[in-house]
Amino acid sequence: MTFSGLTADSGYFEDFQVGQRMRHYRGATIDEVENNCLSKLVMNTAQAHWNEDSMAGSPLGEGRLVFGLITASVVVGLASQDTAENAVADLGLDKVRFAKPVHHGDTLYSYTEVIAVDEGPGDESGEVRFKHWGVNQHGDVVCELERRVLLKRRRTGTE
Repeated sequence: MTFSGLTADSGYFEDFQVGQRMRHYRGATIDEVENNCLSKLVMNTAQAHWNEDSMAGSPLGEGRLVFGLITASVVVGLASQDTAENAVADLGLDKVRFAKPVHHGDTLYSYTEVIAVDEGPGDESGEVRFKHWGVNQHGDVVCELERRVLLKRRRTGTE
């Protein structure tokens, strides 16, 4: 048995071209459990994440804010099936920007553009640089970031 059947036929280094754009299929609603758990685990003590009362009448909207790294993680996660199923490694995140607050109950969707393709030093993998956007259920951009991924090349011989 080979494991090649566990991944799609696409998503290899050769499948990405600069300028290619994708709208990823799935969306994810952010609930309290994600925000409470991670905010408290990393001791992010910003009252906007922990204290409902402190957010009453806030210009950022009613209710606690979702921790930004949760927002970014969900955006990347929603894009991963299409962009990193054949990843060797995530190499980095850059230019992370949170454009609008996310609250419990908001649903996020992810979009991607390929912004660079680098052949890399070997013949088994190459680097692809993606720009990801996360939008909420209203279509507002809530997060933007760039991500570098080292992707397997499609095998040319037998497996």
